[in-house]
Order: sequence, then structure tokens, then C-alpha cells
Amino acid sequence: MHRVTITLDDDLMERLDAIIAVRGYQNRSEAIRDLARIGIQQTSAHDSGERCVGAMVYTYDHSKRDLPRKLTQSFHNHHDLSRATMHVHLDHDQCLEVTILDGKASELQHFADHIFSERGVRYGRLVTIPTMDDEQHTHD
Repeated sequence: MHRVTITLDDDLMERLDAIIAVRGYQNRSEAIRDLARIGIQQTSAHDSGERCVGAMVYTYDHSKRDLPRKLTQSFHNHHDLSRATMHVHLDHDQCLEVTILDGKASELQHFADHIFSERGVRYGRLVTIPTMDDEQHTHD
């Protein structure tokens, strides 16, 4: 492990300390390591060929012409990425779906972009987490 010295302005330090208190970190180093991992993962994982798992969350208007059929067809076309889906009726017209995905990060992002761009899909977000071999997995 490397030791790094950084300088933060007062406002940023206060916000970091608030995160540390809320999440229960033992020290600032643990919090900064986690935030660095998250930042690196968010900026690089979606374009990589690294294997990851993800949660695709989106809402849509099920009454939009052909949308449920198009979504179903998209999932059949990407059956190798989708592991499970939970469907919730939010109101008369709006539904929420959460799908667990597994595959290369770039493929998951491409699939999510395709779903989110369908007319009638109102909100969408993909959260990915890289998977590691047991040899690479460590607890700091």
C-alpha cells in the first residue's frame, strides 16, 4: 500500500467528514479509498471489456404502443446478459423494472442504452460493479 498526501479545501473536508460519520468509516483513508474505487469504476468500467454485474433500473409507460413487446424482445435478444427481473406496477400506466445483469461492462452499457432509448421509457440508470477473481479480492 502507498501513502499519499492530499490537500482539500475546508468545505470538501467537512463534506468528507460527514460521509465518514454517516457511513461509519474507521478513518479518512478507508473513506477516500472507497470513493476513489467508485470514481475509477464509474469513469472506466462502462467502456471496458471487464466482466461485471449490474442492476438496470427503469420506469416506463406500459400503455405506449408496442413498448412491452419491444422490451420483451430486447431481453430475449440479450438473454445471455439478463439474470433476473423484478416488475412493479407503480400506478395504472407506469411500471418499474429492476434487472440484474452479468457480462462485459461495455455489453451491459450497450444493452441499457438500448432499453433507455425506447419511446415510453421515462427514467433509466445502470449501476455496475466489477467482479474479481478470488485471488484479487482483498479487504483493506
